[in-house]
Amino acid sequence: MKREEAIQKLKEHNYKTTKKREDIITFFTKADGYRTAKELIAYMEPTYPGISFDTVYRNLHLFNDVGILETTELNGEKLFRISCTHYHHHHFICKYCGKTKEIDVCPMEEVTNSLKNYRIEGHKFEIYGQCPECRTA
Repeated sequence: MKREEAIQKLKEHNYKTTKKREDIITFFTKADGYRTAKELIAYMEPTYPGISFDTVYRNLHLFNDVGILETTELNGEKLFRISCTHYHHHHFICKYCGKTKEIDVCPMEEVTNSLKNYRIEGHKFEIYGQCPECRTA
């Protein structure tokens, strides 16, 4: 998702587009993969000294609820990334740096065949490991 699309999505859901929210969106549109709230706070702190964890977390969860951000959990910590909107795919996620790589394979056909008479309402398929850059570091 591009920055302008994310801002439009906020407006569509009747939320204000404050400078802080725009800066949060900018952080995630520039990030390569999943990022922590701590990384976002470190990015925001120079512009907004004393920005509270509550403000950051409230906005992260709002952005997730309206579809601007996607979440995952690694090592007991919630991570966020800008939502993908272009086509159906899944992700490889580096456990060390948070970078993602799109995976075009989807196991849902096989899963659907094994769950006859069940109604599947959604799915998320992620593979975790170490990216080439982290492997050589």
